[in-house]
Amino acid sequence: QVQLAESGGGLVQPGGSLRVSCAASGSIRTVYDMGWYRQAPGKQRELVATMTSGGGTNYADSVKGRFAISRDNAKKTVYLQMNSLKPEDTAVYYCYADLLVYRSILRQAYWGQGTQVTVSS
Repeated sequence: QVQLAESGGGLVQPGGSLRVSCAASGSIRTVYDMGWYRQAPGKQRELVATMTSGGGTNYADSVKGRFAISRDNAKKTVYLQMNSLKPEDTAVYYCYADLLVYRSILRQAYWGQGTQVTVSS
């Protein structure tokens, strides 16, 4: 069994900062990509940022220059530092991990339960 535990969401004023974290646990053999997606009310889930195990990153155009993804491979944890937050960043943020579990030969994507980020004055 694999679990992705997110933390750090909340309410912040426009222009403020917030950091969310996600720790993977369970019978994990190898973690490949980790990252964040978000889903605003009435919209489809969209990519925010991802990072490979080697440190390669990919960001949505809407967050480039404002958000920074990082990870601690030893802790199987990914972070998203969000700066200069805007009301349009309001969404449920979902952690994502592409990983291989023991006794399996197939990589699979796992998702966290989501953490709410609200940007409002």
